[in-house]
Amino acid sequence: MKMGSMPIAVLMQRRTVQHRWADEAWEAVGVVPDRGDLPPLRVLSESPERDYYLVSGLELELYPDENEGYYENCVAPESKVFVLWRMQDGRAMPVRASVSYVEGTRMFDSGEHADGVTMPAEVYAWLAGYLREHYQPRPRRGRQHG
Repeated sequence: MKMGSMPIAVLMQRRTVQHRWADEAWEAVGVVPDRGDLPPLRVLSESPERDYYLVSGLELELYPDENEGYYENCVAPESKVFVLWRMQDGRAMPVRASVSYVEGTRMFDSGEHADGVTMPAEVYAWLAGYLREHYQPRPRRGRQHG
């Protein structure tokens, strides 16, 4: 059961590289909350060396079975939004995003393209508020903790 959601847009980048097997590299480089006034695709800048574009229409969704992953990400030294993307019509397009550390790991392990981008303060506050209301850390185990 979904416990919350936040619409977002993902900032994508294409850059030219000099590499034996590729001429360009694509990656997600940022996330911003989407207040509903963004077009599905907005080109921000284009040059032969580097393009930036913003893709809206994605949602961060919170589910109780991912609470451990949300907590792990929230207490990490640098919290991330994990973005899975695929090539569509010659451009890297984000198809899924998550704030769960566990789901992010699954994205990286899937063999598909995925990136972790710095979590914006507004997304962090939203996630932390959700965790305060819906999550209780499990007691630690080990020699010192029984």
